[in-house]
Amino acid sequence: MEVEQQGRRPPHASDRDARPDNAAWSPRARRLIEETHSLCTSWLEAPLRQCFLEAEQRLYAQAERSRNPAEQQQCLYSRQLIQQQRAPVERRFIEGVRKHFGSVGTVHEAEVVHLDAPRRPLELLDPTEHEQTVALDKLVARGEARHGTALFELGYRFAVLASLPPLEGESLPLGPQALANAFRDGMTTLELPVEHRLLLLQCFDLAVVQGLSTLYDTVNEHLRADGILPQLRAFPTTRAPIERQSRPGANDNPPVPLPRQAAAPTPPAASAAPRSDSIAVLDNLREMLAQHRAGQGALSYQDGGRAATPGELQLALDALQLHVSDVAEQARRELLSAQALREELITQLNAGRPAGSAQMHLTEEQGDTVELVAMLFEQLDRQVHDKSNAHSLLGDLQLPLLRMAVADQGFFNQREHPARKLLGLVAEAANDWLDGPEGDVDRSLEAKINQLVDRARREPPSTGLYTSLLADIEHHLGLLNRKAQIAERRQVEAMQGRERLEQARHRAAELMTERFDKCNPRGLLRTLLERAWSDVLALTLLRHGEDSEAFTLRLRITDQLLGQQPVLDRNLLQAEVESGLQQIGMHAEESVQVAQRLLGIPANSPTTSEAATTTELALKLKQHQRLGEHGASETPAPAPAAPPAPTPPPESPERRIRQRLRQLPFGSWFEFIDPSNGRITERKLAWYSPVSGNSLFVTRRGLRGQEMTLEQLAHEMACGRVREMPPVRENLLDRAWHALTSHLRQITTGQPAARSGAST
Repeated sequence: MEVEQQGRRPPHASDRDARPDNAAWSPRARRLIEETHSLCTSWLEAPLRQCFLEAEQRLYAQAERSRNPAEQQQCLYSRQLIQQQRAPVERRFIEGVRKHFGSVGTVHEAEVVHLDAPRRPLELLDPTEHEQTVALDKLVARGEARHGTALFELGYRFAVLASLPPLEGESLPLGPQALANAFRDGMTTLELPVEHRLLLLQCFDLAVVQGLSTLYDTVNEHLRADGILPQLRAFPTTRAPIERQSRPGANDNPPVPLPRQAAAPTPPAASAAPRSDSIAVLDNLREMLAQHRAGQGALSYQDGGRAATPGELQLALDALQLHVSDVAEQARRELLSAQALREELITQLNAGRPAGSAQMHLTEEQGDTVELVAMLFEQLDRQVHDKSNAHSLLGDLQLPLLRMAVADQGFFNQREHPARKLLGLVAEAANDWLDGPEGDVDRSLEAKINQLVDRARREPPSTGLYTSLLADIEHHLGLLNRKAQIAERRQVEAMQGRERLEQARHRAAELMTERFDKCNPRGLLRTLLERAWSDVLALTLLRHGEDSEAFTLRLRITDQLLGQQPVLDRNLLQAEVESGLQQIGMHAEESVQVAQRLLGIPANSPTTSEAATTTELALKLKQHQRLGEHGASETPAPAPAAPPAPTPPPESPERRIRQRLRQLPFGSWFEFIDPSNGRITERKLAWYSPVSGNSLFVTRRGLRGQEMTLEQLAHEMACGRVREMPPVRENLLDRAWHALTSHLRQITTGQPAARSGAST
């Protein structure tokens, strides 16, 4: 049973034992520190994996280059040791990071040296430890020099959360020193030579420390969006001499915060960083747009006047979003074309300007971004179901995503950009869960998506905002998937139980037929054996098996009732008959009457003094519900089953389809077409029996859809009323990207183009 979360639990918080905790934190500080810890651990997964892979590749390359067999063997042994101990090292590193987060706000008292304290004896420094410490200090110094501005802001923001002076060095849990110390502690159990330990530290520096800028920008944006020093800005400082940068904390006059001016919003810090992607997707798309414009002689953005700055464009987008929110609901939730978006933006840019002044226009890059976002949404709109809520949700997300794409080119260039992933996930959820072909709307998911869309419209665009929104919708969809899996498992278990019951009843009927061939009972005895005792045999067979002692006893009782074996104790036989009848749901009084009438035992108790006649008992037995008949009333009524399929001739398409179906794995999807109205519903093949051929199809929510045999399914597929859906290897957004690039190549070259790297 799932319980609603109390309070504002962070959407990306993990299990309680894996979250940092400190009794001194306020509720808000606890929430933000837990969210920051979750962002940090999620981000560290890929760079840490790359760190170990890089170390393994370097060790292998050293072994190949070395001419010393002992050195080769040592390199290969270290590489194998890293592969074997990689998971424990990662766990200890993540645990060390969690401890650093948990110590935020803890004041460590300085050690006081007493004069009468025993003095430690002088010892020689361990050369291995000394070299590792020196390498670690250099790594930390380079990291703090490289990410100084972002670390400065993080130190102040974490200080606000912990009510302490600005944090730095190891006190800052995301800082290079804290991460490097956690990594050093995590690799303590690795029995590597010193040169290989230094190599591993170099790989950690390259894969993790050098790429921390994206993590710091994300965390700073996340804290800034939550109101933690939103106007904080560091002074640009000149680079200190090399000797002063060699150790952390060498600068005696750190920069002080300066409040930002409340002017036009500026793009996030991530957009100002140089692009390091191997493939600049936005540049490729813009080049194709430029070729198309050159061929058509249209779409020029330089119309004279002054080009809009990024801040002015963001203000115009904000104004346009407010304007669209004020219009009618139907108009607000429609996608805007590239031409309409460009005209609306130019109108907002020039609104309120004095008459006769130079008109502002979009730069070429801004115009291309607007057009590409509009084209992407058009292609995405074509991928979703017709007449579904996904179309209106895309209309709600168009302007917020355009604001993010204008502020951060990583939306186009980075496949894992949080805003891009959020767009694809929301489109998939709306298309598959929110308004599926069954017509039932998931109200909780609808409320969650509307809440995310409203937040994306209200708050300024940032990587931290979309990271938080992405984690929120992923958490909710995870709950829906778990519910669907549980419901599907129940349906499959019910079908498997019915299958086993049918097999048990079939076997019980075979055994009863064998005995009826030897003697032909009549009257109440035959009715009892056919209608009730056969179910007793099936239930015993289902519970204990055919070779069990209990089933052998039931068969012996059957032979005694038929007169095939002698009855040694009539009272014991009566008790066994009564017990068996009560196990299949017969009332105690009725079972006593039936057993006494069969065995000719007079009724002695007052309750059976007015015994029913044989005809009445036989009628009750015929009206008694058979074993398993009540199951259909407890479960939702399935869709009408397909009519029995005629026997196909040899080498017919139906036989080939049936052979294909027997090789399909569970989880394959099919489309069922209603011939009356052409409506298509998607169903998943959850289970089929290789013995009987019965199959079960469920909806996306795990509810029972269709039940039919494989022969019926093959017949329906041969008639065109059922189609097998090919495996989906791409989500809606990927297909929209590919359609966009193919469309651009087609209008540029005049020929359809294959998928290219621009769509990645």
